[in-house]
Amino acid sequence: MSRYTDDALSKRRVPDGFRDRIALRMVKVMRVFADLFFQKRYGHRAVVLETVAAVPGMVGGALQHLKALRHIRDDQGWIRELLDEADNERMHLMTFVQIAQPSAFERFLIVFAQGLFYNAYFFMYLFAPRTAHRFVAYLEEEAVVSYTGYLDAIDAGELDNVPAPQIAIDYWKLPDDARLRDVVLVVREDEAEHRDTNHRFADELSGVEVKAEASEKVDA
Repeated sequence: MSRYTDDALSKRRVPDGFRDRIALRMVKVMRVFADLFFQKRYGHRAVVLETVAAVPGMVGGALQHLKALRHIRDDQGWIRELLDEADNERMHLMTFVQIAQPSAFERFLIVFAQGLFYNAYFFMYLFAPRTAHRFVAYLEEEAVVSYTGYLDAIDAGELDNVPAPQIAIDYWKLPDDARLRDVVLVVREDEAEHRDTNHRFADELSGVEVKAEASEKVDA
C-alpha cells in the first residue's frame, strides 16, 4: 500500500446521480488505456496526459467568457480560475518534457488525443457543463493516484530522483537543490486543487439546475 494513500489529497468523491456515474465511468475507461500503454513510465505518462489535462480549463474559460458576454453579467471569477488551471497544467507539461522527452509516436499520440479530446470536451461543456466539470474532477482524482505512484517509484529507487528542472524551480519557487520528488509533490498538490475546484463548480451548477427545476414547477 502506498504511504500516501491516507493523505487528504487522496480523497474521493462518491458519484451523485446518473450523470456523475457516467462522468466517472468515462474517466475509468481512459485510465485503463493509459495504464496499459504507459505502465510504470510515469514521466512519459505525465507528458502525454498533461497535454490533454490543459484543455478543459481553456475550453471552460472560453465558453464561460462567451456566456458572460451573452448574459451581460459577471462571471463570479470562473473565467480566471479556469484559465489559471489551464496554464498550470501547461507548466506541468513544460516541466515533465524536460524529464522525459516524448518519442515520435508519443508526439503523434499527443496531436491525435488533443484533437479528439478538445472537440469532445467542447461539446460536453456546451451542452452539459455540470457533467464536464465533474468529469474533470474525477480525471484529477486519477491524476493524484498516478502522481502518488510516481512518488512511490522514486522512493523505492525504481526511478532516479534527478535534479528538478530549472523551469520547475522558478515556477514553484523551489529550493535550488530541489529534486524530482519535490516536483512531483507540488504537481500532485496542484492536481488535488483542480479536483476540488471542478467538484465545486459542478456542485454550484447542480444548485442552479435544482433552482431552475423548482421555478418551473412553481410556474406550472
